[in-house]
Amino acid sequence: MNGKHEFKKKWGQNFLSDNNLLSAIVADAGVDGKTTVLEIGAGAGALTKAIAQRAKRVVAYEIDESLKGMLDEALAPYPNAEVVFGDFQRAEFAALEERLGSYAVVANLPYYITSPVVLKFVEEAKNCTGVTVMVQQEVARRFCAQAGTSDYGAITAAIARKGEAKLTRGVPRSLFYPRPNVDSAVVRIDFTKGGFAVLSPKAYRETVRCAFLSRRKTLENNLMNTFRFERETAREIMRAAQIQEGVRGEVLTPPQLGALSDTLVRAGVIKS
Repeated sequence: MNGKHEFKKKWGQNFLSDNNLLSAIVADAGVDGKTTVLEIGAGAGALTKAIAQRAKRVVAYEIDESLKGMLDEALAPYPNAEVVFGDFQRAEFAALEERLGSYAVVANLPYYITSPVVLKFVEEAKNCTGVTVMVQQEVARRFCAQAGTSDYGAITAAIARKGEAKLTRGVPRSLFYPRPNVDSAVVRIDFTKGGFAVLSPKAYRETVRCAFLSRRKTLENNLMNTFRFERETAREIMRAAQIQEGVRGEVLTPPQLGALSDTLVRAGVIKS
């Protein structure tokens, strides 16, 4: 790592240079010589280089143009690596997907964009086979949580509809420079495993928001508050979705939330 680089807090820059760990992250993602990889946040290129050594192709986004010289030098031996300077969150996503074809995401995401970026792939991606990201340890636990636990929430349910999430390894803060205040973890979300179909992804999102509207209230009360139901109507909807009375939304598994979502669509409560 070039010591002359001025780290920018606004972009959450914490670089990693442990080659063994970088190679392990790429292996966790299942990358091989047939894989096209999209990376968000190339940084100094350490992870980009590890990806390029294993993948067919890597396209890496980097918002900080002052890193261009460093990246050019790091990636010079890898003609299969391309760096796009710009804000990934402002990219034309459909056009990018068309250009990439089938691809996987591998990234050490800046903490401040972790959830919106992961949700973008969960909700919008058509050609992505999976997302392997290094994130704050607390966030990793939320991504992989089981229903009824304190870490379980709306983002857990959103991810579970699309695929299977698992925590592959912990990463101590001491391996980063500058050193962050928290430990990290690597999570792989595999869109080719797990997941389930719903009548309307939009309705599922609304149902999940309703279920977690107030964690202390019952699902029945949250349905009443969200959709202005009478109590008996809320109970009828729950019975139709085979959900027992008195439960809180946070104990419903993602497939149960999907069944509730489909029931609300069939009842005409949410338009698909």
